[in-house]
Amino acid sequence: MGLTSLEDTIKHQKRNNSHFMLVDGMSTLMTESVKICESLDFHAFGLKWKFNIRLDLVKDYLSAFLTIADEKCTGSNWGVTCNSKLSVVSQTGALDICTAASVFSYDSNHLSWGVNSLISQEMLKQKFLVNDKAVFCAEITGVIPLFLNVTINSLSPTMGTAERVKLMKVSRNNSRFTWKITQFSSFKGEKHSSYEFTCGPRRWYLEMYPKGHLEGKGNSLSLYLHASDFVSKAPVEGTSAIYKLRVLDQHKRNHHEIMTAHGFKSNTPRWGVNKFLELEELHKASNGFLVNDAIYIGVEFLFLATREYL
Repeated sequence: MGLTSLEDTIKHQKRNNSHFMLVDGMSTLMTESVKICESLDFHAFGLKWKFNIRLDLVKDYLSAFLTIADEKCTGSNWGVTCNSKLSVVSQTGALDICTAASVFSYDSNHLSWGVNSLISQEMLKQKFLVNDKAVFCAEITGVIPLFLNVTINSLSPTMGTAERVKLMKVSRNNSRFTWKITQFSSFKGEKHSSYEFTCGPRRWYLEMYPKGHLEGKGNSLSLYLHASDFVSKAPVEGTSAIYKLRVLDQHKRNHHEIMTAHGFKSNTPRWGVNKFLELEELHKASNGFLVNDAIYIGVEFLFLATREYL
């Protein structure tokens, strides 16, 4: 199913209050350590939602969940009830496979509901996977919200929306960036940034606080990955990454590294570890992290995902 046919599905089936997610790169979810794929925000009945699929809950099965993500749904004095249908959409014209319509009741203790065994991975591969792509849909009806003890029964339907998620395993040849810092002890200022480098669809840089930031201040080196501009002007909404931040051991190659993951958006372009490496460990000569007042800081990308609305 191409982009045009996916848009046509929304128009022809008139699925208001639905969100379609075309996942390009399903083999990454099914064979690698990445087991969760989350949608962009979408709106239905005036509320904001997210849709995600998972392969880490039930062996050999795909799970699907619908999460309420609206700013109005904060605190404890609210609730939303709705009917939901979570589907795998055929790319060849056959019928969807989906759960029976379920009634979900959301509140401050239950932000996400779904189905643990939506479809077996074997059936997904046999009937719904085309060129490593699969299409999923979340459809919402019968929404009844309760905010501040006032029930609102009249919410207008919302036109169906769609997005494409492209999952990529980063080639080992292009996955690493190392930043050499000399005269480390003479650094002035609270933070320092590397020059920009390119990995996947965008540019990045590392940001380091030599004497720590937030809860790491005064006791640890803090280290972050910062997303910069996109390489092209394609209408990409955000980039998710799974990556390792590291400080290199210059003697024994016993590097200090922490793996983390983040969805980089315009309002959250930076992610890392406040207490990345204790200053005592950094300055311990036997660790080999700081040699002749020089330090090597690096990042290794494992997986990238881009998202765009269709």
